[in-house]
Amino acid sequence: MLIRKTVKEDLLNVMPIFEEARRTIAALGIDQWQNGYPSEAVILVDVEKEQSYVCEKEGTICGTFAIIDDGEPTYDKIFGGNWLTGDGRGDYIAIHRVAISVSCRGSGLSGEIISYAADFAKTLGRKSLRIDTHRGNTVMRRMLEKNGFFYCGVIYLANGDERVAYEKII
Repeated sequence: MLIRKTVKEDLLNVMPIFEEARRTIAALGIDQWQNGYPSEAVILVDVEKEQSYVCEKEGTICGTFAIIDDGEPTYDKIFGGNWLTGDGRGDYIAIHRVAISVSCRGSGLSGEIISYAADFAKTLGRKSLRIDTHRGNTVMRRMLEKNGFFYCGVIYLANGDERVAYEKII
């Protein structure tokens, strides 16, 4: 498996993966990502900031994610719990917009993404990985717990939507 930074030309293959993820999430009865998020414009910003990554298997893009290493404002306040490593912005990296194509699900790719992010965080001297998801996204929550993340509490997105927050010490 090759994990590399996303380039603009990858969007032709990346956006259908997000569409598959939207359908999967909708089938769970969850409203997360049902409003067209993440849009191509959002992913282009990630690409320009060099925060977007793709996972390639035998030349085929089968997953994507973003790493935010300069702090996540929605993580500044957590409710009903605490971050494992405290409140410092410089202590973690955030993983966002994880999507894996249907054809690659169950292949261990999510674990490879987490491992890649952990290695990246270590190179920056960070203590942990943080991520959030919809409360009803049981598939994602199971994956996080399987990969060593702990539930820490609830955060609220800029639009007011609630998300459950997880952290993994590395």
